[in-house]
Amino acid sequence: MGEISYRMKRLFIPFYLLCFFLLSIYTASAQKKKTVKVIEPAPISISPPLFDEKNFKPLKWRNIGPFRGGRSTAICGIPDQLYTFYMGSTGGGLWKTIDGGSHWKNVSDGFFKTGSVGAIQVAASDPNVVIVGMGEAPVRGVMTSHGDGVYKSTDAGVTWSNIGLNKVRQISKVRIHPSDPNIIYVAAQGSPYQPTQDRGVYRSKDGGKSWEKTLFVNDSSGACDLSMDMKNPRVLYAAFWDHQRLPWYVRSGGRGSSIWKSVDGGDTWKKLTNGLPKAIMGKIGISVSMANPQRVYAMIESDEGGLFRSDDGGNTFALINSDRILRARAWYYTHVFADPVNADRVVVLNAPYLESIDGGKTFKNVPTPHGDNHDLWINPNNNMIMANSNDGGANISYNGGLNWSTQDNQPTAQFYRVNADNRFPYWLYG
Repeated sequence: MGEISYRMKRLFIPFYLLCFFLLSIYTASAQKKKTVKVIEPAPISISPPLFDEKNFKPLKWRNIGPFRGGRSTAICGIPDQLYTFYMGSTGGGLWKTIDGGSHWKNVSDGFFKTGSVGAIQVAASDPNVVIVGMGEAPVRGVMTSHGDGVYKSTDAGVTWSNIGLNKVRQISKVRIHPSDPNIIYVAAQGSPYQPTQDRGVYRSKDGGKSWEKTLFVNDSSGACDLSMDMKNPRVLYAAFWDHQRLPWYVRSGGRGSSIWKSVDGGDTWKKLTNGLPKAIMGKIGISVSMANPQRVYAMIESDEGGLFRSDDGGNTFALINSDRILRARAWYYTHVFADPVNADRVVVLNAPYLESIDGGKTFKNVPTPHGDNHDLWINPNNNMIMANSNDGGANISYNGGLNWSTQDNQPTAQFYRVNADNRFPYWLYG
């Protein structure tokens, strides 16, 4: 009996496994034939919170500091108004002082649609006429804000109107004819991010009602500097910069980087090459001396670059100084300024303020309230009166740079990040 039971168990186990296997096949086949209907969940409707304007009426904006200057790349004074200056910030618009920098007042709020100022010029023949080009020209890793063209004031900055060139993006310089405020020149550097036809030197003969492009090199090269012979305003020098701001670096230099001269007010231009680098050039600064119009200084970024000087109105140039400090971080600086009174005095602005009194052969460091210097205005009647703009704002000197006005009176400091903690009262971090 035990042997029969054992044999039956041995037969039963394979039979059970066979049935299980056949059942599995049948079930799988049935599931393939069966259509499963998937029911999508109903969308959840989330209504935005109701906005009741009256709940926000008691809230008002107020400046909580720090009350100090921020990056400025444009400044200009008035020869016969010794205490009046205009300063352009890269995010806070245009500011004016009438007491030599002791106090600054914003004069662009309510008129300008963008906050980054690239260039300022006051008409020598009528100081009520002020022309401002928008869009900071020094290209840097932190996003450079673009502008919306040119603004004009005919009442010394009380009111403003946009007079065009809205698409040029970055404007490096504005120049006004010394005896006719209706003749205006604009150096359009253009967008740093992409090729564009809206670059070059523009001219208006009717005070900004209409514009004509008088010089164009190519769609990746913009006018990064423009200098006028104030004794003969038909003579102009334009510097062009072939560049592009890419996501991972700044491409500075190319076949479009060049220097041009006009002797007929911008109708025609001639490219200057004699004595300039044969290697690829990058950013260029240009300045003609008012004290001696035959003296022209050019600050050139290149493997063969440095400070170049011409003593024959740009016909020939010679390398005067190749010191690296003059051309460091060239895409951010490369600014040169000929003294209007002393032809042998020239200033190169870089991280330091560098001054030469021997025609560029040697330089000394002039301390300023803040480093990273970008623009300089020297009074043509008294070269001891100067205005400097840098990454800390604007400062004025009446003794040739021995002392400067404070930058702690300009609420234009730039914050790239801001946060608050959970204390009461909370602490702020910038």
